[in-house]
Amino acid sequence: MKRLKAIEIIKLLDQWASPYLIDKWDNTGFQIGDPKKEVSKILISLDLDRKVFTKAVNENAQMIITHHPLIFKPLSKITKLSYKEKLIYDLIKEDIVVYNAHTNLDLAIGGVNDVLANILGIKNTKPIKTIYEESLFKLVVFVPRDYAHSIRKVLGEAGAGWIGNYSHCTYNIEGTGTFMPLEGTNPFIGEAYVMEEVEETRIETIVEEKSINHVIEEMIKHHPYEEVAYDIYPLKNKGRTYGYGRVGEVKEISLLNFLNIIKEALKIENVIVYGDQNKTVRKVAVCGGSGSSFIYDAYAKEADIFITGDVKYHDAQYANELGLILIDAGHYHTEKVILPVIKEYLEDNIVDKPEIIVYGESSPPYVVY
Repeated sequence: MKRLKAIEIIKLLDQWASPYLIDKWDNTGFQIGDPKKEVSKILISLDLDRKVFTKAVNENAQMIITHHPLIFKPLSKITKLSYKEKLIYDLIKEDIVVYNAHTNLDLAIGGVNDVLANILGIKNTKPIKTIYEESLFKLVVFVPRDYAHSIRKVLGEAGAGWIGNYSHCTYNIEGTGTFMPLEGTNPFIGEAYVMEEVEETRIETIVEEKSINHVIEEMIKHHPYEEVAYDIYPLKNKGRTYGYGRVGEVKEISLLNFLNIIKEALKIENVIVYGDQNKTVRKVAVCGGSGSSFIYDAYAKEADIFITGDVKYHDAQYANELGLILIDAGHYHTEKVILPVIKEYLEDNIVDKPEIIVYGESSPPYVVY
């Protein structure tokens, strides 16, 4: 029986929250452990502290997946003399794999901010602040005519041919390919030193930068030729844009009524509201976690309110000067929404499903009296 390895789970998560999207100030990804570690149980948490570690040990989980990185600043040593170093020491001793997706999961399609906007009923969303625009490539491959259908399917399933909300997009031209196998070859068609003419299909498709290596790997694996003829052209077409936060529309509603929607969706009893509470809401901006640095961007996108966490006094003053209603729903509560989505993503994409547990407490735990 094939055993699922940690590296397979990491590659799967990287396909969703691509390392391309990690902000330059961030430190996140595969941080601790053996990539070949066999994994049958995973613990998912927003943070990794001593309580999460103890839960993983008690549950015999071989891997911990978090949103916030455990190792953020460079370490000069790993001893038992400080909280974090002792935690890392014990994680290594217990042979637990640690992976996290931080800013890349904030920016990713279907990541933290898309989930937050979705559960609040915000429609037609765009990033508050664009950080990264993906490069596109045109992939052209020449295939024996009888194999064109199967190769098109391989390309689409590997991630090629996505244009907007359409997948498996290709353009096909029929033609004749010529080649001569030389000494030492093992041709799929033809004989050594004999010029061959083969009816072929030229398949053209678009591939995003994050998928190009995987698409080529899968294409070559399934192509019948010993030497695959293909070309890659960089395009000036604009690819997907990625950015922090989301801003979009809701059906016109009073602020006080929308606050009830926020509290119900996030399962919280209290939020902090800065600004005119009599305002009507039509356009809403959100940023999971700590998003005060995007106050002006939310204002510039003409948002009526901006929902985030960790709001400081002077940030609230600045938003008020701009006429932007600021709602502090808490760092933890605006990001916890991603945890069940990570679980669902893994369960949907892994054949031999490991047991997955979601840890549902903040670090540190707190209550509002």
